[in-house]
Amino acid sequence: VYLETYGCQMNVNDTEIAWAILQKNGYRRTKELDEADVVLLVTCSIREKAEQAIWNRLRHLKALKARRQQARLPLRIGILGCMAERLKEEILHREKLVDIVAGPDAYRDLPRLLAVAESGQQAANVLLSLDETYADILPVQTSAGGTTAFVSIMRGCDNMCSYCIVPFTRGRERSRPIASILQEVRMLSDQGVKEVTLLGQNVNSFRDTSEVQFQSAAAPVLSRGFSTVYKAKPGGLRFAHLLDQVSRIDPEMRIRFTSPHPKDFPDEASVLQLIQERHNICKQLHLPAQSGSTRVLEAMRRGYTREAYLELVHHVRESIPGVSLSSDFIAGFCGETEEDHQQTVSLLREVRYNVGFLFAYSMRQKTRAYHRLQDDVPADVKQRRLEELIAVFREEAARANEVMVGQRQLVLVEGPSKRSPSELCGRNDGNIKVIFPDAETEDAAGCEAPVRAQPGDFVLVKVTSASSQTLKGVLLCRTTLSRSAASH
Repeated sequence: VYLETYGCQMNVNDTEIAWAILQKNGYRRTKELDEADVVLLVTCSIREKAEQAIWNRLRHLKALKARRQQARLPLRIGILGCMAERLKEEILHREKLVDIVAGPDAYRDLPRLLAVAESGQQAANVLLSLDETYADILPVQTSAGGTTAFVSIMRGCDNMCSYCIVPFTRGRERSRPIASILQEVRMLSDQGVKEVTLLGQNVNSFRDTSEVQFQSAAAPVLSRGFSTVYKAKPGGLRFAHLLDQVSRIDPEMRIRFTSPHPKDFPDEASVLQLIQERHNICKQLHLPAQSGSTRVLEAMRRGYTREAYLELVHHVRESIPGVSLSSDFIAGFCGETEEDHQQTVSLLREVRYNVGFLFAYSMRQKTRAYHRLQDDVPADVKQRRLEELIAVFREEAARANEVMVGQRQLVLVEGPSKRSPSELCGRNDGNIKVIFPDAETEDAAGCEAPVRAQPGDFVLVKVTSASSQTLKGVLLCRTTLSRSAASH
């Protein structure tokens, strides 16, 4: 089987889940397309462009499949994930080339679907589940040299933002039992993984109701000035409890999480407190704003005003000094005026994010915006606004990163830099890329011989220059997460 992943980190994790299921069923994995008997594409539907990439890829695979048929070596092709969920009929009819279609909750069914395809029929399962979390399947980790890993803690989303297809392609929100998450993180720690990112569409509304004694806990309170379309449910163990437990497993393992929803932070002050207190929880938060205009935020059904969002940012910065912030923005949403756009520009200037993900709006069928709003901002205007937002974001990110010049940063080494084999690359606590020379250095533990930093090592780097996306610096020494925290 040959697997190809498109889209978000959830899809990277889903690829590992699908592979774990196939491996148990006797499949072997290949990195060579020409060796494959089965090609599976794990797809994304969040924007038009993401889907276009898949249609283009299918055209390329069509020729390969035809050549295989002539050689009597059949090739089976499968579409997995969000696009399978959204466009099942179209995929099966438009491309007679596709043999199987499996939605995000149907990966356990892959062996059966492939067996049906073997007999020459098309097979599909896009049933969305209310309880599938793949809790008992330990994903086969395949990411960056084994130093970092993603752990899915929940699936689906209940927020129903008017622009977003996720609730329709990934279904309702459900959380994995904490015990299974801790088991997976322990296993990764034993394998030497040095950084784990807890993944979910909305991690801070995590709610594990699998343990009876926590059924009666009160429903959480929202951040001040925030509202929600669904009623917060009482009962269960919350995200703060999970974060506390995960961070205790291995003091030498960094913990990150993404993506939280701004409305669910409030008296999760305990979450902010944990980030501040624990040396191994990264001082980095993803706070997706989407727009700087209260009017647009209301049309998006985000459940907050510009003022409430800024108050949250202020509260976060007070609670976690030196925190690194990232965000998502959509340019040209339905009804966005030039004035609304300028408010987003000013929000970018006011907050000064370290990392940003910015996109032009792309209308998706099934969403509330599709049924109720007009996609009335012309494509060229969307593009111009997007370019303006990117330019302002970069300018401010460069300023935010400049502050680190002259400082010592703790960096987790990931491997050689893409641009130069004589340099290494890693990320600091704030998830910003740091590049430094691959040179001999001393070990902070005081061993006599000089050492060379390896992927998975923590090193101290003195930052000498900064841009909007990277820091460059000189290597000071190899150290550990705990030692570095103790010396601060």
